[in-house]
Amino acid sequence: MDRPYTILSCAMSVDGRIDDTGPQRLRLSNEADFAEIDELRAECDAILVGAGTLRADDPRLLVRSPLLRRRRREQGRTENLLKAVITRSGRIDPQARLFSTGDAGAVVYTTGAGVETARRALERRPDDDPPADVVDAGDPPTAKAVLADLADRGVSRLLVEGGGHIHTLFLTSGLVDELRLAIAPFFVGEEDAPRFVLPGAFPHTPDTPMRLLEARALGEVAVLRYRLGEREER
Repeated sequence: MDRPYTILSCAMSVDGRIDDTGPQRLRLSNEADFAEIDELRAECDAILVGAGTLRADDPRLLVRSPLLRRRRREQGRTENLLKAVITRSGRIDPQARLFSTGDAGAVVYTTGAGVETARRALERRPDDDPPADVVDAGDPPTAKAVLADLADRGVSRLLVEGGGHIHTLFLTSGLVDELRLAIAPFFVGEEDAPRFVLPGAFPHTPDTPMRLLEARALGEVAVLRYRLGEREER
């Protein structure tokens, strides 16, 4: 299948939590790591999150650095990435910053009645918002269908940024090429705190492990990079 080279990036605590249960977003990384993620975003064509991340964080998913945005323009690309969201229900906030910022538009991947639900929501956006499409990606939505549609849109390099349900969907599909983990030097220790992944049938087991590409420190944050398949980086 022709699909984008897919990188999954996540920051988490030592005990594998990607947030705590408090009202404010837990900071799991540092400025050096944020700068590297910004560079990684600038090298990709699209960025993807789940509806849970959209509701919890209201992310913009932009390239922060003016220098990196200028470099993208000089390459004949949009300043920012195409944004993608996966939602089974199609219930999205049309006022979310993801839909109102950037210059490359967005795609909502959903299923069944969720297609019409999402379309009605997006119709309530201001006319000058960036364009947004709605795509039926299977029941339930699959990583394979999402990647095939992104490939049709000219996306050759995709960055997946969470949350736990989306991490699990993509990692169990066997369609992730590279995994980047930033590990904060502390524990969250809360049973109900969101996890990096949920239980699932992952292709990488003790008998078929991932290949470690890199392990290094960014201040007190540990960065680990793994190769999950045999595809060459694009």
